[in-house]
Amino acid sequence: MLEVKNLKKSFGDRVILDGVNLTVNDDEILCIVGPSGAGKTTLLRCITGLETPDSGTFLMNGQPFDPQGTKDSDRVIGVVFQDFNLFPNLSVMDNITLAPMMVLKETKKDAEKQAAQLLSELGLSTKGDLYPWQLSGGQKQRVAIARALAMKPKILCYDEPTSALDPNLRQEVAKIILNLKKSGMTQLVVTHDLDFAQEIADNLLKVKPID
Repeated sequence: MLEVKNLKKSFGDRVILDGVNLTVNDDEILCIVGPSGAGKTTLLRCITGLETPDSGTFLMNGQPFDPQGTKDSDRVIGVVFQDFNLFPNLSVMDNITLAPMMVLKETKKDAEKQAAQLLSELGLSTKGDLYPWQLSGGQKQRVAIARALAMKPKILCYDEPTSALDPNLRQEVAKIILNLKKSGMTQLVVTHDLDFAQEIADNLLKVKPID
């Protein structure tokens, strides 16, 4: 589904990514693993359009696409951030429905119907009226996943999905990711937790800092 070819990224004189190649197949979970400073998050940010690479090629189903593009064909990748990035002044329901209404031009009724379904699937059906500060870390993680899914991505990316959670919630996150795989969602997971990666991944991409 997704191919990244010869991706390069530097910040000033510091080379972060030097010719990275990766392939993510349909319905696959690819985990990007490596130590801190290896460029995992920078790679993810380039793939999701949050960072501009110095060079490299992106293909989706064999066709070029621009992660920073505004065309519908470019808006195919969702992201769940490490610290969730929920809007603190918006309810759970509004966090999930804001982008579908503004970007996809869905009606409020349709957006709320979809949000309610996602919250139910993620075990949060009673949390729609709450605010992020009223949620546990695990609940915030699931809201962030629901918000990303509401944009109907073809690929869902996670940046360190277990780092902000207590260890006992690690299994909960693994279960959600594996259930999404069963539903046909292609996923890309950045993690420093090799045990977690081996539990969920179909394939691993190991990155290491550049000397």
